[in-house]
Parts: sequence; structure tokens; C-alpha cells
Amino acid sequence: MAQRDREDPHRPSRRRGQGELESQVLGALREAQDPVTAAWVQERLGGGLAYTTVVTILTRLLAKDAVARERRGRSFVWRPTADVAGLAALKMRRLLDGESDREAVLASFVTALPPDDEQVLRALLETAHATDGADVVGRAEVVGEADGAGGADGVPDGTED
Repeated sequence: MAQRDREDPHRPSRRRGQGELESQVLGALREAQDPVTAAWVQERLGGGLAYTTVVTILTRLLAKDAVARERRGRSFVWRPTADVAGLAALKMRRLLDGESDREAVLASFVTALPPDDEQVLRALLETAHATDGADVVGRAEVVGEADGAGGADGVPDGTED
């Protein structure tokens, strides 16, 4: 009998959003002080997840370079190599890499951004250019808000035509 048939038929089933379980697994890994086993992640997440489900998610995260694993005895231990924001960025990059007209995709993305997100993106791009592409996470607030950075229209100085 399927698991669904044994559950309360009056309780509505809740499907996770796309990527939600990956984010939860990654979050659990980030809480660990050292590399951990899939069984540790399974216990940490609770909710009756099957061990095989946790291993599948970890393997998918490994393929996305969001986690690393190393053999410890007869099993593996896992550690994060990206945070949740990094995982989202990897997904965005993979989607962009799959499109033939990158410029059109980026143009569509940028024109659909709310003004606040556009300012953050501009500030991040300015910081990336100023630091030759070094890590810019967490610097957007500094660049976009420091001493009125940006012109009268909110565009960072030096980017206006």
C-alpha cells in the first residue's frame, strides 16, 4: 500500500516548493560544525524523510557544486560549499547558460526588476568592476547607501550615459 494511502485522507498534502528541500538540507549542513553523514542530516530535518531521499538531495547538491563529500569509513560525510544564496545563484547561472540568447534573457530579467533590486544589482556590479570581480556579497549596502552614492536618479555615479 502506498504511503499516501496510509495517511489521513482528510489532511491536505503539502508539496514542497521547487528547491525547498535542497535549501533545507543545505541549511542543516551549514549548522554542523564538521562534515556530517546523511543520517545526521535526516535526523536534523525530521519530518519522516526517507534516508534515500536525503542521499538523493545531497547527491544533487554535489552535482551543483553546493556540497562536497569525502569517504569516512564505509560511508560519506558531507559539508556545504555554498550557502542558500549561493545555491540560488548557481541555479540562475545554469538557467542562463542553457539559453542561446543570453543578452535577451538578461535584458528581460533586468527590466522586470523592482527599483530597489535594480539599485542593489547596479551597486554589486560597480563593486565587482572596482574589485575585478572579487566576492561582492554583502557589499551592496555599502556601495548603494554610503554617503548618497549614486546620481539624482539613484543610479550609481559613473554608470550614467
